Amino acid sequence: MELLVSLPGHSLKDARLDDQIYRYAIVPLAYLLGSIPTGVLAARAFGGTDPRKSGSGNMGATNVSRTSGKAAGALTLAGDILKGALPVLVALRLDAGALLVSIVGLSVFIGHLFPVFLGFRGGKGVATACGVLVVVSPAATLLGAAVFALVAALKRYVSLASMLAAAAMPVFLYLFEGAREYAPLGAALAVLIIIRHKDNIERLASGTENRIGGKKG
Repeated sequence: MELLVSLPGHSLKDARLDDQIYRYAIVPLAYLLGSIPTGVLAARAFGGTDPRKSGSGNMGATNVSRTSGKAAGALTLAGDILKGALPVLVALRLDAGALLVSIVGLSVFIGHLFPVFLGFRGGKGVATACGVLVVVSPAATLLGAAVFALVAALKRYVSLASMLAAAAMPVFLYLFEGAREYAPLGAALAVLIIIRHKDNIERLASGTENRIGGKKG
């Protein structure tokens, strides 16, 4: 879908340049959108506690649900997925190309991890990554969700399920011809998600990680 909006006095070349500027402008806007602290805002909306100061200290849906209630957690999950999906969807509608779409997806994800509005201290990015990837490949994301559900059901660790699902996503993206060009994006998101789960990995190793249902070990 070529925009090619040409103003009076502009040539077709100028219009194409303007078109590219519009597309690349999505990148910083995606970062700002990703920086919106959904979990903090949801907790406040429901009269809960700041998730950064309660529970695990993470502002993701799991901790918000534990510290401020299931409704706040559900809103956090929906908001984080939506903010990941929206800029990628816009980039695709503008025919940005796989590389730029990937950059936009990575930008909104980085915004969640290092939000400018919270002193660059953000969440772990699982739900936001899900929003990014469900737009580029619903089928691959569905497989990732199946891995998450299976691991969560068997091991009852949200953190472990999140990391294994993220690690599987580059493979799932590569399986689908239309999504293969987004496998590097999936790999980048997976690496960052696993790095952000460093504390969870330590707790898993020591047997002190919270299980689904509240028990540890």
